[in-house]
Amino acid sequence: MVLQAIKYTPGNLQILDQLQLPHKEVYQNITNVEDAWHAIKDMRVRGAPAIAIVAALALAVELSNQKNTHGNNHEVKEYIIKKLEYLVTSRPTAVNLADAARKLEKRVTEAATESQDSQGSVVEDSYITAAQDMLIDDVQDNQKIGSYGASWILKLPQADGDRKVSILTHCNTGSLATAGYGTALGVIRSLDNSHRLKCAYYTETRPYNQGSRLTGYELIHDNIHCTLITDSMAAALLRLKGETQNIVAVIVGADRVAANGDTANKIGTYALAILAKHHGVKFLVAAPRTTIDLDTSTGEEITIEERPSREMTIMKGPRTRTNNHGEPIVDMTVVEEVSIAAMGTQAWNPAFDVTPANLIDGIITEVGVFEKEEGVFHLEKAFSRDS
Repeated sequence: MVLQAIKYTPGNLQILDQLQLPHKEVYQNITNVEDAWHAIKDMRVRGAPAIAIVAALALAVELSNQKNTHGNNHEVKEYIIKKLEYLVTSRPTAVNLADAARKLEKRVTEAATESQDSQGSVVEDSYITAAQDMLIDDVQDNQKIGSYGASWILKLPQADGDRKVSILTHCNTGSLATAGYGTALGVIRSLDNSHRLKCAYYTETRPYNQGSRLTGYELIHDNIHCTLITDSMAAALLRLKGETQNIVAVIVGADRVAANGDTANKIGTYALAILAKHHGVKFLVAAPRTTIDLDTSTGEEITIEERPSREMTIMKGPRTRTNNHGEPIVDMTVVEEVSIAAMGTQAWNPAFDVTPANLIDGIITEVGVFEKEEGVFHLEKAFSRDS
């Protein structure tokens, strides 16, 4: 059973607190937009698609539990728009959140204009329905991304004759980062479901360790053969094991894809793209169309969030000890923070980097895989295809 990071029923929303993974599986209630804002900012929920879904549903829950308390159509519309603007400030790099807010604002504006009933409940109901639809659509889109990506990879020469392939991925792009199934991890799941996956290699993804904590947790949960590496081992992996393990692609997710294909994603993605190019390995971005921002021409225009230094200098986790057989035992009753840098260390901690389009071989979406035509991506075509 695939992990469920977002649990929603009308009027109720719970998120799996990703800061406590992989050692504890704790769901937290999100009752209003303030709860969602802090959950996103603190990274208890993360991943561009998941952030957008949680933000949208949090406001839906707030509206459901405060029915008919925000005035007439116009007043409810303005109330919703103000709340959406606030939610967008929680993670400015994640274009999915801003895109969802724009679509929901358009929906409530239309509802307020078209409704003959001056009571705001019509606008509230319209918003709630739209937010719920986003949850359903995201899961379906991710499954399509997985299918298209796996099909593209299995057409590579290295996959001839039913050969199994290995994939390297970065950060976390699975059920924990989306409404379900995942983007880059969705491609890996599809390959595994087809019995064509040899091994999924995944990076630790410093400094927040989303790879070792979250991707590892998902892969092990789903019984997918996998191997963890540190971020600095990627070059050695591709050189020393690329041929024997048939590593055919590096697949990553995205927080924002510019119109020209430049892609903002978790810090370290750019380095992996350079390594893939050097070693002749395909580099693919897997993301829904909501991540593509045609209003952003190039990656130069993308705002890169910088996070606190302590995320690089402090690590948190449960205490461990070794038994008589030399095996580690995790003591979940004691969670500690440990300093891993010299006192007084000043750290630069950008959350994302931008990978230039010229290093990207394909962008996998829910409507197909887009490759460059004469060296240029034409991502506007993604919006002329039916999903």
